[in-house]
Amino acid sequence: MSTLGSSGVEVSELSFGAAGIGNLFTALDDEQAYAAVDAAWAGGIRYFDTAPHYGIGLSERRLGAVLRDRPRAEYTVSTKVGRLLEPTDAGGDDLADGFAVPATHRRVWDFSADGVRRSLDASLERLGLDRVDAVYLHDPDDHAEQAFREGYPALEKLRSEGVIGAIGAGMNQTEMLTRFVRETDVDVVLCAGRYTLLDHRALTDLLPAAHERGTSVVIGGAFNSGLLADPRPGATYNYATAPAELLDRALRLKDIAERHGTSLRAAALAFPAAHPAVVSVLVGARSAHEVRDCVERFAAPVPAAFWRELRDAHLLPEDAPVPVQEPS
Repeated sequence: MSTLGSSGVEVSELSFGAAGIGNLFTALDDEQAYAAVDAAWAGGIRYFDTAPHYGIGLSERRLGAVLRDRPRAEYTVSTKVGRLLEPTDAGGDDLADGFAVPATHRRVWDFSADGVRRSLDASLERLGLDRVDAVYLHDPDDHAEQAFREGYPALEKLRSEGVIGAIGAGMNQTEMLTRFVRETDVDVVLCAGRYTLLDHRALTDLLPAAHERGTSVVIGGAFNSGLLADPRPGATYNYATAPAELLDRALRLKDIAERHGTSLRAAALAFPAAHPAVVSVLVGARSAHEVRDCVERFAAPVPAAFWRELRDAHLLPEDAPVPVQEPS
């Protein structure tokens, strides 16, 4: 277990991202969703991340239904603020926003102090919990002024009141996350898809700044939304069909991994975990099978010779930390 900054909030090195159980892209039933969370628990995962955005509340409801019967001191939950859910009778589905659920609510951007508190209250109700351990400002890309001027101070106040233990921001970019690290007192940032075997941009500014400030980093999207989990024609990268050059690169990485007796999935999970600023790797599994596979791959040592070949082939930056263990 590692701690988020100086907050005292502990997280497991492998964590469960609950977007999938919010019916990301395709629907699954409650039993399948609950089985995924149960498998994460059985695999030793004790940090679970969700958000109102994921299935317009479905992810929070399902995650809470499983966790609320577990000993509360034994797990960490984070959720996010920035999108309020307002009822609508428009009908249809939510697939335009990526979730296979009925469009019973619409998302309203709101990083105001009142919006932060309203969002957190609604999340607690959906989760059926009396508290969450960490809260992120969620995707404030186009709302920077309000997020820094109102949203962040609101989270800071909630932290000082003891309502939440750790605060931060979660995004798919590095520039604004680096600003949060440098200009605020966040405990943690969640960076999705920007520190992977295919995308190293967080290594330029974000990770060095976080390491220097003692700010924790949680890395999501280690598989770049699918390409590094199973590189094949039609595989997705950043939630769209992967460009041919990236598919070729992923297939090359897979070939190198298999020649060294490991798997691309194991390497994809091991790589971000090796950076000293990174405290947890968040996997967005949607089934018990996927969870068990991630737990197994994360525990599997990746040979040092694999990392050496990637460096020799200029597939990794020279300054990117890599795991040092060898297979037993």
